[in-house]
Amino acid sequence: MEYIAYLHKDRDSDFGVSFPDFPGCVTAGKTLEEARRMAAAALALHIEGMIEDGEKIPAPATLDAVADDPAMNGAVAFLVSVEPPGDKTVRVNIAARESQVEKIDARAKRFGLSRSAYLIQAGLGQLEKNPRRRA
Repeated sequence: MEYIAYLHKDRDSDFGVSFPDFPGCVTAGKTLEEARRMAAAALALHIEGMIEDGEKIPAPATLDAVADDPAMNGAVAFLVSVEPPGDKTVRVNIAARESQVEKIDARAKRFGLSRSAYLIQAGLGQLEKNPRRRA
């Protein structure tokens, strides 16, 4: 499924992303690519939480339906694809040395991701080349 996302950029700020179909689902990225990647991850996580809470997932809005949305002022609309809600999350157990897990966690932190999100994105070749640097 594809949902509309709004890309916002103010001077001296990161690229912000919000979703008209999912109030409260927001993310950001330092680059356009990071914002796009983070948008897909944020939307998937938000939908997963809604499913776990027994909430109904809205059908994707059309551009005509959001044309008068005040949140779209100054924003660029783009589409974000997510897997259908029926694609269940499964728990996977792996064996790794403690030092390897520590290195994975440190790298995940640099990318601003959880351990699970980092391992999935790394395994699928979806990590950007330059992680976010945190102080």
